Formats: sequence, structure tokens, C-alpha cells
Amino acid sequence: MAERQRIPARKGAFARLKAGQHLKVINTHGTQVVDMWAVAADDPAEFMSMCHTHSYVKRLVPALNESFVTWRRRPILTVVEDHSPGAHDTTYPCCDEHRYRLDGVVGHHDSCGENFANALKAAGIAAPPYPPPQPFNLWQNCPVLPDGRIGFAPPASKPGDYMILRAAMDCVVAMSACPYDLGQIPVNGRGGPMDAHFEVD
Repeated sequence: MAERQRIPARKGAFARLKAGQHLKVINTHGTQVVDMWAVAADDPAEFMSMCHTHSYVKRLVPALNESFVTWRRRPILTVVEDHSPGAHDTTYPCCDEHRYRLDGVVGHHDSCGENFANALKAAGIAAPPYPPPQPFNLWQNCPVLPDGRIGFAPPASKPGDYMILRAAMDCVVAMSACPYDLGQIPVNGRGGPMDAHFEVD
């Protein structure tokens, strides 16, 4: 059996995948959003791109057997299984120090942007000199409303829900258990940031 590893609440983790390996991301408590990025192992400057994925699959989130692609339009992660209600987001950027400052936070606050950089650093990859790419926000519930606005709703996922993705190329995946906890927006439901887990097989 694959070893289960923790994405600590408010922090990040990474996984190295060979082409063909599977990454299972588990919403252990049911309401935790996990921001995800992937970079090519042979050239970390080539990253998984949400806007290029939109163009590639003609939808906001790839369906089963469809792939996320890089900005070079090469498949990098393919959706194999989604054992959840399917509410995920590819439109909102990750939280960062600038977002928390706008929300009135004084001083340091954990952020997905910081977790992305730290996960890459732990993997031996220098953080890019640009802002973090748009992540795939697993279980972030942001319905597109009839007037075109993008809303926020509590996560629809349940404890133990999971998604399995297959690597289409050798890559490094960074994940962040989103630390957003200010209460104005129910990003992580009402339970606050909690651990999530992952397995590589």
C-alpha cells in the first residue's frame, strides 16, 4: 500500500511523480481546500497552467480522463478519479501576503503563496521570481453565478473524499492546506484550516 503523507494545516508539502504514477489527494476532514501546482521535473519553469487548461479542455475543471496542461500545452496531470461532489476551482489565485494585507492582517500570516515557495524549496527547486501560478484549488467551492460573478460557498466535500491524478510527465507537485481563516469567506468551511493527506502510487 502507498504510504499516506500529511499536508499540515496551514502549510505545504510536495510529491515527486514519475510519468504514469498516481497522486491521491485526500480531504481528510471534508472541508479543507488544497491548492495544487505542478512543474515539469526537467524544467521547473514549465508549470501547470489553468488558463491553458481551460483552452485545452474547453471547461473550467478537467473531467475524468482529461488533463491539466502546462503553458507549453503539454499534459502534466490527468484526472483519473474524483470521489467528491466535484466542486473545485481554477479561477481564484492563491492567498498571499498581499491578500491578507488587504483583509487587514498586520504582520505575518501563513499563505498558500508562501507554502508554494517553501514546498518547491524543500524539493530542491528555486521558487520562481514571479508570483505563484494560478493553482488548481481542490474542493474550493466557487460557483459561477448567472450574472457572471464568481461566488464563494462552503466546501461541498465530505470527510475522506479524494481525487486521483496520474502524472503525464515526470513532475513535482506542490500542495498547500489553505490557511485562509478570516471568516468573511467560507473558503475552508467553518472548521478552520485542517490537515489533508496524499499518497503516491
